[in-house]
Amino acid sequence: MTDFSTLELIKDPRGFATLWLSRADKNNAFNAQMIRELIVALDELAADASLRFVLLRGRGRHFSAGADLAWMQQSAALDYQSNLDDARELAELMYNLARLKLPTLAVVQGAAFGGALGLIACCDMAIGAEEAQLCLSEVRIGLAPAVISPFVVQAMGERAARRYALTAERFSGIRARELGLLAEAYPAAELDERVEDWIVNLLQNSPQAMRASKELLREVGPGELTPALRRYCENAIARIRVSGEGQEGLRAFLEKRQPAWQAAPSSSSSTTEPRP
Repeated sequence: MTDFSTLELIKDPRGFATLWLSRADKNNAFNAQMIRELIVALDELAADASLRFVLLRGRGRHFSAGADLAWMQQSAALDYQSNLDDARELAELMYNLARLKLPTLAVVQGAAFGGALGLIACCDMAIGAEEAQLCLSEVRIGLAPAVISPFVVQAMGERAARRYALTAERFSGIRARELGLLAEAYPAAELDERVEDWIVNLLQNSPQAMRASKELLREVGPGELTPALRRYCENAIARIRVSGEGQEGLRAFLEKRQPAWQAAPSSSSSTTEPRP
């Protein structure tokens, strides 16, 4: 497994991974190095067939303060082509996270500003603290949330995205839940306990079926009813019914027993992650 300077990638013996943004002294603000390391980490996660899902979290008080100040200062001195190269690297990260075959859950505490909202929006699900403060802050410094905008619009809707991108207002975790950016918001003191509840729930599900469902819903998109989509969905259920986990799940249901993927994992597969 790759050694990272700005991240921690920890695999739990129960069969999932936590990808930690690990620049707590910089409020997990991201720079070119973190973006590159996130791309590498996502490639490693995608290649690991043993994983069921991934958590994306931030060490310390904040999920991420957005772009690192020193990196922004360097960007200000770059020409158009160099800035375009930077934008393409960030886009590679966002698109790779959104397309990751593994289900993803972002956990948000403290501040989540600027591009951090892109990371949250690219995940399949996100939960956070009620007290969290989120902000599309780019216009305050003369920029625009360009690369992350398609994902933010998908996550919170076009009208809300227009408001918060144009006003740069801060909004709470409670408001983020109302907008759909967060699935749930909890008191900060309860967040780690609620994360464990989500983990336990996800571990009840067939790993193959979760991946297949994610791929299915990406293909379904807004749900426009076309003959091609109908055929895709028909083939999707037929494929999974005859798959190994599909057969095991059906047999377990009919025999009134737990399916194999709910069996206790081996404690030798990895080191259990301590609570932050």
